[in-house]
Amino acid sequence: MNRVLRHGSIAALVVCVFIVATGCSRKPKPEVAPPPDTTESQAPPVTPSDTGTQIQTPAAPTVELRDVFFDYDKAAIRDDARSTLNENGKSLMNVSTVSVLLEGHCDERGTVEYNLALGQRRADSVKNYLVQYGVDGSRISTISYGEERPFATGSDEGAWSQNRRVHFVKQ
Repeated sequence: MNRVLRHGSIAALVVCVFIVATGCSRKPKPEVAPPPDTTESQAPPVTPSDTGTQIQTPAAPTVELRDVFFDYDKAAIRDDARSTLNENGKSLMNVSTVSVLLEGHCDERGTVEYNLALGQRRADSVKNYLVQYGVDGSRISTISYGEERPFATGSDEGAWSQNRRVHFVKQ
């Protein structure tokens, strides 16, 4: 009986090794050609009458928008922020398909409620500036995060000055 169990165990081991060696092997996946690149626009075919002209598809314009910064406990636009807002306004006027979200931020000083209100006043003052510049107000939305999303960590003027801002988010 002992001999039968031993041969049965050996046979079971051989079967397991065979199954693992052959049955679990992965079949190679067939190679599939990558899909055609659809990011490039298809130019119309050139006919003999078109040989003197070049057809170009304009590239999508890019919009660079920079943050503006504020003095402590103020929502008034600083002089140095005006040039940044003029550049942002010019970019938004040139690309009418871009909308923006203006996020008002504060440093950590003050109560949560006060900083939320201050952040909203900052975002609103930037929106008003851009609307006066000529940007359609329906393309601009505002929100205040107060002190909840600081850009710079730290509890000194270096960090605080970077957190008193309106951040532009393209939509």
